[in-house]
Amino acid sequence: MTFFSRVSGLVRDQVYAAVFGASPMMDAFVVAFRIPNFMRRLSAEGSFSMAFVPVLAEYKARGDHAAVKLLVDRVAGTLAAFLLVLTAVAVLAAPWIMPVFAPGFGAGTEQGRLAAQMLRITFPYALFISLASLAGGILNSYQRFAVPALSPVLMNLSMIAAALCLAPYMREPVLALAWGVFAAGILQLAFQLPSLARLGLLPRPRWGVRAPGVRKIMKLMVPTLFGASVAQVNLLLNTIVASFLVGGSVTWLYYTDRLLEFPLGMFGVAIGTVILPHLSGRHASTDPQGFSKALDWGFRLCLLIGVPACLGLILCAEPLIATLFQHGNFSAHDTAMARMSLVAQATAVPAFLLVKVLAPAFYSRQDTKTPVKAAVVAVAGNALFTAALLFGLLVLTQRGAAALAASGGQVFEALGRVSGAHACLALAIALAGWLNAIQLWWYLRRAAVYEVQPGWRHFLRQLAVAAIGMLAVVLALLWLWPDWTTWPWWQRIWRLAVVVGAGAIAYGALLWLQGIRARDLRH
Repeated sequence: MTFFSRVSGLVRDQVYAAVFGASPMMDAFVVAFRIPNFMRRLSAEGSFSMAFVPVLAEYKARGDHAAVKLLVDRVAGTLAAFLLVLTAVAVLAAPWIMPVFAPGFGAGTEQGRLAAQMLRITFPYALFISLASLAGGILNSYQRFAVPALSPVLMNLSMIAAALCLAPYMREPVLALAWGVFAAGILQLAFQLPSLARLGLLPRPRWGVRAPGVRKIMKLMVPTLFGASVAQVNLLLNTIVASFLVGGSVTWLYYTDRLLEFPLGMFGVAIGTVILPHLSGRHASTDPQGFSKALDWGFRLCLLIGVPACLGLILCAEPLIATLFQHGNFSAHDTAMARMSLVAQATAVPAFLLVKVLAPAFYSRQDTKTPVKAAVVAVAGNALFTAALLFGLLVLTQRGAAALAASGGQVFEALGRVSGAHACLALAIALAGWLNAIQLWWYLRRAAVYEVQPGWRHFLRQLAVAAIGMLAVVLALLWLWPDWTTWPWWQRIWRLAVVVGAGAIAYGALLWLQGIRARDLRH
């Protein structure tokens, strides 16, 4: 189901590229959507889910359905009340919020005005999708994974319909995307309600901020608001800087993020979604051996997926972007710019996947402080990496030095003259991702709750052989077909299918020849 969601998301992004290209107006939408989407990441894949699922597991373990239903009602009512207030404030204060997240747009410019207008339309999405995430957390806890995983397809279909059917009739076509976001939040919430009703857990919202279960969730959630969302906090910080760069930089980074989200969203979120209630159950039933084995399984699966995904995205950055997005208003120049940031950020795919397992290892034990420590360091590291890389670009490169001299020493004005500066932001995110993963691993080992299972040396040798074989096959085909931006779309498609297919077959065959079978991937 997650695969269907990611494929439809890929089609959605292709429609974006063909209809709107990489323009200042598209930059404005990306920022206007990124703010409420940040709330979605916190709730759907971050702090709310990490805090709610372990507490719900405790209530389920008692076998009292009425107590579980009362907890759901109180959480739904409290969450809805808080989000209604937050949404109202954000809608009213949109003209003042937008300059905080995109100061480079300028409050008095057409781009800044349009971005603030779209934020007013898109922010209610945070309300609907957070309630949809509550529904998804409940369903996942009852081993009902399909409906929550499939619900994002509705968002993608809504956005595609808005771009193709609504945009041509609007004075500002990009506004159609904002209305598509608004509709998508309602659709995703409504889609999950029948499944909750079948479980007898359809919420009747009640105010319950003083209830023990709600207070426990809030206590666990406050630190995780930061700790579970390092990548998103870094992305928001980099969006602020990207708003000062060459027009289109925000959109190039958006497409980089979208291609990374395919392996991360399809596999990382799926693994994290399954492993959190499993780890919570093992911890609640005091099964340390089962807890350790589940973590070990998660780590191996993340590396088995993350290593080839990392290599494939780096090697095939230009073929992927040219084939998927270089249509209509998305030019060969846009392909070259997006390729730079994709290569830089793809280096951290294994780290991003591992965090999807490492973070639940702490939250399932209701330890919310440790991930926050790692998060603080990672966010600070991202800021330092960004500053150092951009400083190096301006001082150590000929183009950067010329831009700095032409701008009279004005740093942000100089950065706005240097093409490719956005790749520095992508590399900073990658470095911060590795910093976060390494810290979480070190804290986990120090806590002595994870025991390394046998067979790691043999597994890493199998992984290395398969990765090297895949690398050789892909490099040979790319040597045969070097330039992807000049061919017609149909030639790009079949050639990309050959490159990806041959690489995947080589990787899978080498794993199989070394004795790894599908049953080995099941825990």
